[in-house]
Amino acid sequence: MAAAQPRLAGTHLRRRLDRRTRGHSRFNTPIQQQHRFNNNTDSTTTPIQQQHGGDILSSERHDLAHVQGTRKITIPPSINMVNVLGPRDEFLRLLEHQLDADIMVRGNEVTLTGTTADVALVVDVLTEMVAVLRTGQGLSSDAVERIVAMSSDADDVHPAEVLTQNILSNRGKTIRPKTLNQKRYVDAIDAHTVVFGIGPAGTGKTYLAMAKAVQALQSKQVNRIILTRPAIEAGERLGFLPGTLSDKIDPYLRPLYDALHDMIDPDSVPKLLTAGTIEVAPLAYMRGRTLNDAFIILDEAQNTSMEQMKMFLTRLGFGSQVVVTGDITQIDLPGAQTSGLRAVQGILDGIDDIAFCNLTNHDVVRHKLVGRIVAAYDQFESADTTTGTRTRPPRTGTHPAKKGPEGIRHD
Repeated sequence: MAAAQPRLAGTHLRRRLDRRTRGHSRFNTPIQQQHRFNNNTDSTTTPIQQQHGGDILSSERHDLAHVQGTRKITIPPSINMVNVLGPRDEFLRLLEHQLDADIMVRGNEVTLTGTTADVALVVDVLTEMVAVLRTGQGLSSDAVERIVAMSSDADDVHPAEVLTQNILSNRGKTIRPKTLNQKRYVDAIDAHTVVFGIGPAGTGKTYLAMAKAVQALQSKQVNRIILTRPAIEAGERLGFLPGTLSDKIDPYLRPLYDALHDMIDPDSVPKLLTAGTIEVAPLAYMRGRTLNDAFIILDEAQNTSMEQMKMFLTRLGFGSQVVVTGDITQIDLPGAQTSGLRAVQGILDGIDDIAFCNLTNHDVVRHKLVGRIVAAYDQFESADTTTGTRTRPPRTGTHPAKKGPEGIRHD
């Protein structure tokens, strides 16, 4: 058997070796290459055909980990280089900032200089970018950053497969997962009757579940969608609200209405709500019901008690599917009540057809600062747990600190 070509080194080798044993991805993207590496031996130039899954033998890993070299790759002529490099070379500058190899572009030829591992990582990223473009989908700075992050991970994943998994399209907008954990969450919804999506704010838990619900309704897998959440205030006391019962409840359910309007034509939403095809109701309205042929979403489940969680889960009827979402770091239950979401995994984990999907600050798809804020709070709470004491963040300004409830609730 012919010797394998130098492909990767370092932490990315195991992932590529695993890919090789399973065959090529559906995104087979040939990129013509020439590479020149120097390891205190004579340099050679070898034209090879780049394919997903190619790798080096494990015995070569240590020798190539610190090899410096140059590799030239040619982007396929069918791909417009403006789409690869970005408007005003925006993507190119992003790659240069986030990756260690030097990148030089002339025409559709890209010259990479650096260690074997660094160069191979850039090749991986460019290959995935080309794979995305081949599907007809455009790239954005956010998508390129996510390709870099997923390519840098040791998990066996092709970023192009994640970023091109379309769930729902409406008015020119396509909803799809943007991170590996989001894809796993969506796949779990496809494969299980009951799915729990647990993670911080902004990770797309509810939005992706809503998209799957609308997809199931449109494909006639279910006859209706039921959206529910507990009517609990976020640490505030709003008092007695004026108006009808609907007026009192709607503010708590507004996020669900907002998501609906993103996924369904706005003119159709009132008709579907009136006909009962889509029902948005507080959790208390679920008691005593059996929900057949429905896609049911419980949002903000961290604010359910253990009794409410049990009540909700036992509403499941024939032909129905349940998705429960919540963030166990933002519990607003009064007193010392135990969150039903926090307790449920220890109760139901291991039961067939029930899946638990955990998302992290790396899966935040809102403003970049949201992910950093979540990570900072996680670190702050972790330090408190380790030391057993709470250290209040320093205040700025000249006003004395006021006594009051702490901003983070521990249950």
